[in-house]
Amino acid sequence: MTGIIFDIKEMAVHDGPGIRTTVFLKGCPLRCRWCHNPEGLSPSVQLMYKNTRCKNCKSCQKKCDHTECSPFGRCIHACPENCLEISGKKVSAKELADELKKSAAVLGNDFGGFTFSGGEPLFQHRFLLELIDELKDHHLCIETSGYADSKIFESVINKLDLVIMDIKLADSELHKKYTGVSNGQIIKNFEILQNSGKAYIIRTPLIPGITDTKDNLDAIKELIGNGKWEKLPYNTMAGAKYKMMGIDFELKMPQE
Repeated sequence: MTGIIFDIKEMAVHDGPGIRTTVFLKGCPLRCRWCHNPEGLSPSVQLMYKNTRCKNCKSCQKKCDHTECSPFGRCIHACPENCLEISGKKVSAKELADELKKSAAVLGNDFGGFTFSGGEPLFQHRFLLELIDELKDHHLCIETSGYADSKIFESVINKLDLVIMDIKLADSELHKKYTGVSNGQIIKNFEILQNSGKAYIIRTPLIPGITDTKDNLDAIKELIGNGKWEKLPYNTMAGAKYKMMGIDFELKMPQE
């Protein structure tokens, strides 16, 4: 089966135990206003335009015969400033697994395993399940919002060694306001995770005035109980890639 990925990060040390390789899958059903991977939102292959480098030479607008350029109506190879970059690569689960295993073999016993991130990796669950089966001899982890049909969620986590799951906002209305969806399905899947016997970590991104409030953090603490909980500082560079994707960065920080 073919899937679409947008990045592979080797030597990752914050995506699970040990030195890992993290695979980023495209497509996400959420629209978190603070998302720091906007290139992972759409499930489609996209063109990233680094407008700050552009000299307006129009070289990219000349006709070319490159197959990979035809969907974008411009030549992605012609720019002397390297302003254009494709975000997204179609690859089969077998081909990707073979590539990942080769890079991991370099580390030998120091290699910690593979982590699947995004976007939302559950968005491509059939491809993900096939990839998991190809890599089943390694430690496997997912970074997920938890927003998926419960049957899909359960079928994936049952094949993993560790689940890293976000709980961003405890209040359903606030969750819908800032992510585009209510958190009902996420809470349901968290309960499945709690009862699964799988190792897990809950993460909350600390967005000033939104997720880092005392009310929200107290409510999440009550929800997750004694489960392992990591609170992540806000990535102040989160909006940098939005212009490259032609997307508005909608996060409006509260006035101090």
